[in-house]
Amino acid sequence: MLTHRPLRLGPLENNSFIIVDPAAREAAVVDVGFEPEAVIDAVRAAGLTVRWLLGTHAHYDHVAGMRTVQEALGGDYRLHPADRPLLEWLGQQAAAFGLPPAEPPAVVHDLADGERVPLGGETIEVIHTPGHSPGGVCFRWNDWLWVGDTLFAGSIGRTDLPGGSFEELERSIRTRLYPLGDDLQAFTGHGPFTTIGRERLTNPFVGEGARLA
Repeated sequence: MLTHRPLRLGPLENNSFIIVDPAAREAAVVDVGFEPEAVIDAVRAAGLTVRWLLGTHAHYDHVAGMRTVQEALGGDYRLHPADRPLLEWLGQQAAAFGLPPAEPPAVVHDLADGERVPLGGETIEVIHTPGHSPGGVCFRWNDWLWVGDTLFAGSIGRTDLPGGSFEELERSIRTRLYPLGDDLQAFTGHGPFTTIGRERLTNPFVGEGARLA
């Protein structure tokens, strides 16, 4: 049985997550852009060992703090290979948005669609959902789904950044996420959490009404 702790951090109110197997005291940290010290403090206070640092994608606000977390707590950083160019352009991303420079994690390991990442006695499934970025992924455990910037409550990730595509994002959501079932809890990269069913029915961009519009 996994648990998780969401942390809302930084000026863009990014949602970072500490996913935990309580029996093994192992953790996976998903997305850290701003305020890595808050993540470090939370992990240390809980007495956890970080096994993985997981990236839903490589935009600055989801990865800029990972190097600091890695140096303090350890853990292997994993990212879909299609987003490696974004990671390599982290300095350019910072400059484009007037943000402080940042270094990517020291070593990057690949994530593959359909892979199951072990955490304690459980596994977390990787689902490739390109569109917001080429290597965007979601992570699934049972009825929990960490969706990054693929899908939001009443919205979707922007597609006007390099490598973005609305058509690809819509296809990812409709063919990879909606078939998983309406009951799944969707833990978003920004803003309030939602469910797959709510977005399938009411999302103005990729809901059932949007398809008919």
